[in-house]
Amino acid sequence: MGQKTFLLGNEAIARGAVEAGVQVAAAYPGTPSSEILTALSKVANDLGIYVEWSANEKVAFEVALAGSISGLRSMASMKHVGVNVAHDAVITAGYLGAKGGLVLLSADDPNAWSSQNEQDNRWIARQAYLPVLEPSDIQESKDMMRDAFELSERFKHPFMYRSVTRIGHARGDIELGSVNKERRKGNFTKDPSNLSYVPTVARKNRPLMIKRFEEIKNAVNNLPFNKLSLSDKAERGIICSGISYAYSSEALKWLNLEDKLSILKIGTTYPIPEKLVEKLLNSVQEVLIVEELEPFVELHVKALAAEKNISVKIHGKDYVPLIGELTTGLVTQAIAKFAGVKTPLDFEKINTFSNNSVNLLPTRPPILCAGCPHRASFFAIKKAAEKVARENGTVPVYPGDIGCYSLGISAPLETIDTLICMGGSIGIANGLSHIIKSPIIPCIGDSTFFHSGMPALVNAVYNNAKMTIVVLDNKTTAMTGFQNHPGTGRIATGEPTNQIKIEEVVKGCGIKFIEVVDPYNSKKTIDIMTQALHFEGPSVVILRQQCSLEAVRSSKKRGDKITPYYIDLEKCSKCDACIKVFACPAILRKINEDNSFGDYYIDSASCTGCGVCVQICPYRAIMESE
Repeated sequence: MGQKTFLLGNEAIARGAVEAGVQVAAAYPGTPSSEILTALSKVANDLGIYVEWSANEKVAFEVALAGSISGLRSMASMKHVGVNVAHDAVITAGYLGAKGGLVLLSADDPNAWSSQNEQDNRWIARQAYLPVLEPSDIQESKDMMRDAFELSERFKHPFMYRSVTRIGHARGDIELGSVNKERRKGNFTKDPSNLSYVPTVARKNRPLMIKRFEEIKNAVNNLPFNKLSLSDKAERGIICSGISYAYSSEALKWLNLEDKLSILKIGTTYPIPEKLVEKLLNSVQEVLIVEELEPFVELHVKALAAEKNISVKIHGKDYVPLIGELTTGLVTQAIAKFAGVKTPLDFEKINTFSNNSVNLLPTRPPILCAGCPHRASFFAIKKAAEKVARENGTVPVYPGDIGCYSLGISAPLETIDTLICMGGSIGIANGLSHIIKSPIIPCIGDSTFFHSGMPALVNAVYNNAKMTIVVLDNKTTAMTGFQNHPGTGRIATGEPTNQIKIEEVVKGCGIKFIEVVDPYNSKKTIDIMTQALHFEGPSVVILRQQCSLEAVRSSKKRGDKITPYYIDLEKCSKCDACIKVFACPAILRKINEDNSFGDYYIDSASCTGCGVCVQICPYRAIMESE
């Protein structure tokens, strides 16, 4: 206690949960939330915390809900779209309330840095009657998580803690607090009148939920996370929520307006601290609301102003962007316009310069790693699919899914035609199979298969949907940081457990054609894929090979030598197959002094020695180094 340290935001959030005495923590990995449970898993055994990587977010929330029902402080953490998966249980949890403190962490992703949308989960919280806490910096991210459990138990109600990418993935100094070392013994007490939601129970408990929420609504005015600073004779005020308070504070310094505008910092964005808001509105003539993404606070403030008949001009998304992340620069421009002052910097010139500079640089789109088994998989899938499609005069269709393999969308692989949500590959394929005659090849990762692929697979069997489902099994949840899942044989803390084999699950679901292949064997993979595509009915091909990053790591730990390949220039015809068809980033081409392309070569530092390129080269010009 009292020690200062430098932490990642997600680590600070985990520390806050530890200080609160959390005893149950469940999650499904998803950027930008993954590091929270990763951090907790490292200390779980020492601190007596039960942690798990759940099969999906719904299960994670239900595990945490069970902990709360049993009197233990519990949390479920997930990225914003994961809350959609947990939505069913979340809505009913508001009716049920909390015995042990219950916190749902939603890591929202403004600008969609690693997501398929910019969803603002404050709207889900409003629907579910969940109060929302939003930290403004790294220190507060710890303190607020600690207090979230206290508040949940105080009001016997679940709370949502809303983080964003710029909080979870920023780093900062924090001062540690004391750790609650209380370890309760969980106890389940039967109470169907509160735990079994048949209609009569729901009708009885809804008024109780609303009553609890009204108590919280009154209390938030006195919470330390909400702070009103009134400036004498100020005619304008600013309302900021979450991280926008940090941007606004910096912007006010830049503009020399710190003592000239009143400011209300809101840490509880639902419900908003109405008494503090009303006090600010009555003291100024104009208000600017600064928040990321949706005009959530803005609409609630406008509703309050109308209800209280307060005549004040309220600005929000007319000045502050509705799309993407906020920055200090964007907020400075918005506040300057609102206050009628000039900015100390010419942002228009800066933005023009910045855009021109970016345009001068070569683009660096994300790509599959050197030696990635997904590249070998997609190469073989495409070869087989195009061959079968030519036989019946159609074009293959590739419904895709969420994971590293989403990068198959790019040339030259181009084996992702749809990308909607977790498990959406097989779901979309189910519909297409009854509409078009093309070869349909949904591709899904191992972790995603366990997350949400199985129900769609069962549907394909039940409705006899002709498709070839490819499970890209790289033996980890690679995209979010190599977390374990039901197919790895290890739990969150690393101990061994029952390994669930995908091929056995698939067989149990009724699939008749099942093959497991190493995608590094191109010829065999193409042959098996061709057979699967000709099979009448749903077929499954599991392409299993360890993630190349994990494989290289393991090899280095064992002291094994990785033997890279090289190109025999006497045999190389510069046909471009290795680059234009396969596109391994370890295969490069020299640039001559006159800027013309020169010889091909393999970067020995990048090459993982997978050997797939040897099978791709039509002139056998790629050789193993001695």
